Amino acid sequence: MTRILRGPALVAGLLGVGLSVGCGGDGAPGGTTLLGDAASTRSAAADPELCVDHGVLATVCTRCNPRLAAVFQAKGDWCAEHGFPESFCPICSPEAGGRPQQTPAGADGAPADGTVVRFRTRAVAEQAGLETEAAEAADWVSGTEAVARITWDATRVATVSAPSPGLLVAIEVEVGDRVAAGQPLAALRSAHSAGDRSRLIALQQVREVAAAEVARKRLLVEGGLASQRGLLAAEQDLATAQAEVLAAQAELDLVGGGDGDRVALASPLGGVVTARHAGLGQALDRGQPLFEIVDPSRMWAVIDVPEAALAGVGSGDPVSLRFDGLPDRRFEGTLATLSPLVDPQTRTAQARVELDNTDGMLRANLYGTATIHGEGAQAAVVVPAAAVQRAGELWLVFLQQEVDTYVARRVQVLARQGGRVRVSGGVAPGDRVVTTGSFLLKTETLKDSIGAGCCDVE
Repeated sequence: MTRILRGPALVAGLLGVGLSVGCGGDGAPGGTTLLGDAASTRSAAADPELCVDHGVLATVCTRCNPRLAAVFQAKGDWCAEHGFPESFCPICSPEAGGRPQQTPAGADGAPADGTVVRFRTRAVAEQAGLETEAAEAADWVSGTEAVARITWDATRVATVSAPSPGLLVAIEVEVGDRVAAGQPLAALRSAHSAGDRSRLIALQQVREVAAAEVARKRLLVEGGLASQRGLLAAEQDLATAQAEVLAAQAELDLVGGGDGDRVALASPLGGVVTARHAGLGQALDRGQPLFEIVDPSRMWAVIDVPEAALAGVGSGDPVSLRFDGLPDRRFEGTLATLSPLVDPQTRTAQARVELDNTDGMLRANLYGTATIHGEGAQAAVVVPAAAVQRAGELWLVFLQQEVDTYVARRVQVLARQGGRVRVSGGVAPGDRVVTTGSFLLKTETLKDSIGAGCCDVE
């Protein structure tokens, strides 16, 4: 069905020029508030889409966008007394609520997919001020998206602590330095370590004496000058001395290298120094943290999976990740773990993805979005948020076919991020979607005279 809309339909094209203009009191002639109706002002304050100063839909406010007045005057819809379109003048027609009247074209509250809006001439189309932008290709999505953040791989993080009480006398590295496994980090002086080393030396001497006694008793037994019992007692003393030496040596090995009262602290793994917790000359307690060393060649992406999505998520699911600080990069992985615990505050369960980071691009505490792919994945494209219009319970996007021809496509909104929206159905990468002016195209397609055919805008 085709219906030619002459005067009234002109608004669908020409009103698009006003969509990018801010709506506020400063736009009124003379800089004064021209609407004194208190009820209309209260209505505008309650509805964020209405102009707060004038009580009409912000995108078609003729007080803030004076050039729109001529359009409504040309179609015979004008209240000269108050300076608003007669059909939704907030003073003469308060029942309109400050909005152009719309009648849903279909039973579901939206025009049929493929409804065409066509301008009578190319000149009129060019004057309409509609703006378009190309739709972009997007990832395959499964409908499960969640917040993700980068953390260290907990298996590759080491904390170097003071092995004994002492005084920090040397610092060999600083935060940001890359270190190798076994590389010296710092040194401290410790009376406890000096005592432990002296005790070890004494125990080693006791062991030497016990070993000499065993050798002497063995010779006597072989010459028949001593009993076997005496030799066994000497061997038992030697074994006890050896055990005490090994225990003392193990304690010193835990402390680290060094001589006398000096203790050298070394890195237990290769990586980067990410924290230093003590200063030169500081007195330290046993176990006091001094350095944090991290191997960043592999990182974890921790994902907060919403409670409502847990039934469709499981270990092994493929995951795509994008991070705010790396907008041009996409990272792929699989879900390694999914916590059996739901946080009582956030109502989310934590999942983990292990990511290779040999190029060092990922950094701890980066935030982004994780898309967990499952069954029923859908192809998606990305369009500006201004291109997507709600009609009833559905969403519409208008595609430009020619300079003077536009077609309505029903889409499914999959996700929003900032000023971009992921949609599926009816839009392909590269399609030109209407941004500025899309609301007014929707207004025309919702008129009951259009139906499922096309409308010509004069």
